[in-house]
Amino acid sequence: MSRRAVVGILGVAAAGGGYYLYTAGGDPKVAQKEIEHDVASAKASLKGQKVSGEEAKKAGEEWAQKAGSKIDSTINYARKEVHEADKIITQKMGQAENKFDKLKSDSASQFDKAKKETHDSIDKFDKTVEKKTAEAKSGLSSWFGFGK
Repeated sequence: MSRRAVVGILGVAAAGGGYYLYTAGGDPKVAQKEIEHDVASAKASLKGQKVSGEEAKKAGEEWAQKAGSKIDSTINYARKEVHEADKIITQKMGQAENKFDKLKSDSASQFDKAKKETHDSIDKFDKTVEKKTAEAKSGLSSWFGFGK
């Protein structure tokens, strides 16, 4: 058998095995049972019939076409689901970014407000200290006879 034929047969076998594994939900034991069931069904339907190579080839092609269409529809479904999930993730990321930006701007305005209040309090305290210092100075001056 040529190398090319072996590669083709292995490729078909891998695709078929992958199909059975996928339909079994990734469980190899379930996939093996499905393969055995399908082989037994094929044997039972061929029992008592003489099948020529051409008929077997035709039956194999039909089976491959059905399996291929199932695989294609499964792949298309998975692509659709991934696309939908991507849209949802993008939407949720946009919402999260908007919330973050709002919180950031709210925090900045609250920070600015607190900063202004702190500066105002410091200024008020400074004025009070200066006023009291001036009063104390004038009080001390009057004690020593320097007058007001």
